[in-house]
Amino acid sequence: MEISRSSTPEAPPQDLWSSILDSVSKSRSIPSKQILLLGQPSTGKSTLVSALLQKPLQDEHKDVNMSDFAIGYDFADVRDDADEDTLARLSVYTIPSASPTYTSLLPYFLPPKQSLPHTLVMIVLDWTRPWSFIEELQAWLQWVEMWAKGDGSHEMEMTREEGRERLQYYLQHYTEPSTDPLPANSTLSGTVLPLGQGTFTHNSAGIPIIVACTKADLIDEGSDMAAGASGMGSMVKGKGGEWEERTDGVMQALRTICLKYGASLFYTTTVPSTLQVLRKYALHALFMPPAPSPAASGTDPQAPIRNIFPFSHKPNTLDRDRIVVPAGWDSWGKISVMREGFDARSWGEAWERDLADEHSEGDGAKSLYAALVLDQGIKPPPLPPFNNPTPEQAFLAKNYDENAKKPDRDPREAFRNPTDITGASAGVVGPLGSSSFNLPAVERALTEMETGIIGAPVSAQSDPSKRTSRNLVAPLGRPAGLAPVGTSAAATGSPGASPTDSPVSHDVLQSFFQSLLVSKGRTTTPPNNRNAATEKPNGSGNGTQEGDA
Repeated sequence: MEISRSSTPEAPPQDLWSSILDSVSKSRSIPSKQILLLGQPSTGKSTLVSALLQKPLQDEHKDVNMSDFAIGYDFADVRDDADEDTLARLSVYTIPSASPTYTSLLPYFLPPKQSLPHTLVMIVLDWTRPWSFIEELQAWLQWVEMWAKGDGSHEMEMTREEGRERLQYYLQHYTEPSTDPLPANSTLSGTVLPLGQGTFTHNSAGIPIIVACTKADLIDEGSDMAAGASGMGSMVKGKGGEWEERTDGVMQALRTICLKYGASLFYTTTVPSTLQVLRKYALHALFMPPAPSPAASGTDPQAPIRNIFPFSHKPNTLDRDRIVVPAGWDSWGKISVMREGFDARSWGEAWERDLADEHSEGDGAKSLYAALVLDQGIKPPPLPPFNNPTPEQAFLAKNYDENAKKPDRDPREAFRNPTDITGASAGVVGPLGSSSFNLPAVERALTEMETGIIGAPVSAQSDPSKRTSRNLVAPLGRPAGLAPVGTSAAATGSPGASPTDSPVSHDVLQSFFQSLLVSKGRTTTPPNNRNAATEKPNGSGNGTQEGDA
């Protein structure tokens, strides 16, 4: 019996189950969002992380001197009010410094191409160091712009453009929360007003940004602090007009900068209510719906997508310890009304000059802010004065002049006899004084020459027949006129006569050296013949002497 088979092959069952599982996982997937928490050490980042993730603050995190990791990370699930369903998974990345050593690690954890649409940036400023607000804010915002550029690919540019359209749509359609319910048939008007002056001129990627100023409860306490203490310190003298004017000036400067980036401004304290307001707005900005696509001609505009985390808290610019300025609400007019004398346009232009690095002395935002808030930070100890060394040639010239005046600067003076210095002659040619022969090697050489080398005058060597016993008996090692070793020229019985003044001295010295040259080439007489010559009879010796005489 043959089994009938279908002519059409069936798909493998594993593909069918895979498609079913994929469809189920997609329908029940949980969106993931992340927050970049940027701030210097000891600015209150741990408290913000605990509030954002709704986790209790651990004991080791309460230490103000705790060291930060290069990149901190923590996460938690965001659940609905009934705590039944998980709405999203929230991750928090913490970076403790704007130094490239830390910020260069972040692209490996959060590549901007994939994470840019799901990321919110929160910059933390510490009210115990208000003089550093503008400098830190500028460093962090410049890094965010650089990180958002990514690799510059076409896909990256499309992602940046979508983010910018989404944030611009949100800013243009922002409405202040109201307790009165909206009519059921109310629809958005098709006419959208343009953005105000100084609004959303930067942040080309459209990243939601929150500037959180922590420890705002120390603003009032700072007015009673001594110089150099935390907070506003001695920047102001007691509570009053000047105190309010300066704190309002700080807020106006921050609001002007936040307006340029489409960012929001929050003041927080350790009071849980301020932290809860910040958390609600962070979730509201993370789940900001995308901008609707433009409707075709003749069709109704597309209804906006509802945000699953609405933010119903009203803006607050009066309570200095719980400021709330949402993105899309502020403007130059509202900033200027707060305190007279503040020019938002001038501050915006000064900020642009700082970014372009084209500012001169006193016209940048940092300089304007430094005049508003004095720097009371702990200064490092001053460096010791610069030690300018003496040039090498000047040092040598100085020591040369000093040594030239010393009588004992010549090391050869140690070998000379002090009693013979006055009697020694300084002539270049002629008999040398005893001061020149006091060296041990020279004295030893002269002694050997006297005892071991037999010399004679040139005339006696050239004519052997004229030799006499007188010439043989006399010491022939030193020519006549040359002073013996250890005696001076003055001891020879010629007082006042200098060797350089007498021509006879030159002839004697010349004969001495000539006798050395002649005796070097002459054949030495054997010892036996020399003894026989000295033992001749007395008669022959006397006859020779008489004939010579």
